[in-house]
Amino acid sequence: MRSYNPDLTPPWKRSAPVPEVPAEPDVVVEEVGTGFCGAVIGCEAGTVTLEDRFGKRRVFPLAPRGFLLEGRTVTLVRPSAAPVRPTRTASGSIAVPGARARVARAGRIYVEGRHDAELVERVWGDDLRIEGVVVEYLEGVDDLPAIVRDFGPGPDARLGVLVDHLVPGSKESRIAAEVSDAHTLIVGHPYIDIWEAVKPSAVGIPAWPTVPRGEDWKTGVCRALGWPPNTGAAWQRVLSSVHGWKDLEPELLGRVEQLIDFVTVGDAEGA
Repeated sequence: MRSYNPDLTPPWKRSAPVPEVPAEPDVVVEEVGTGFCGAVIGCEAGTVTLEDRFGKRRVFPLAPRGFLLEGRTVTLVRPSAAPVRPTRTASGSIAVPGARARVARAGRIYVEGRHDAELVERVWGDDLRIEGVVVEYLEGVDDLPAIVRDFGPGPDARLGVLVDHLVPGSKESRIAAEVSDAHTLIVGHPYIDIWEAVKPSAVGIPAWPTVPRGEDWKTGVCRALGWPPNTGAAWQRVLSSVHGWKDLEPELLGRVEQLIDFVTVGDAEGA
């Protein structure tokens, strides 16, 4: 039994399919209604801008069958957005796509605790891998002079140390002053804990609360902000709010950059 096409329009009246063409820059088309011919220089939602050979520009709607491309009727459509590769790392450095991690150098950066190390990794991780710098964390700095001696810094194995609450008169500043090794750089930020180096606006709070002296700072922060008394969960909340260097206070940014430069100074000298 013969089957019939449900479209009863005579063949000579049927419209041929019209291809859709992305309105990519420099594609030259002619607008059918006006005969204006020009190259695509821009495409917004619903419109395309053409520029002719005399520099004249006109804006047209992206109408179906609205343009001729090499004599053929086409429908211009907005081009799909190509995925954009990040051009900078979280620290603000220029990204190097496809770069392989460098073999770890002998120099190291020490930070006071696990939270410090996780924050440094989150923002500077890409940079550190390219430079071959390993970050290790200490459980406090009370034994810092002995730790430095055990490490044995030298010209090819520099040691950088990041200390919390390194302000005049603090316990940390007195301990740091005991280390005078020429191949060791000790720097610090003024905050009681690395949490405070994250901008309050990034965390979604008006300010870091003042915790009474003698009270555990992290516990006091959770209490003052009404967070559950789980400092581990609270830290994950803080850490997840950091997406790049703009979420950190400059007092921390400058110190970490200083340490990376110090432990990689051999590269600069040999360049």
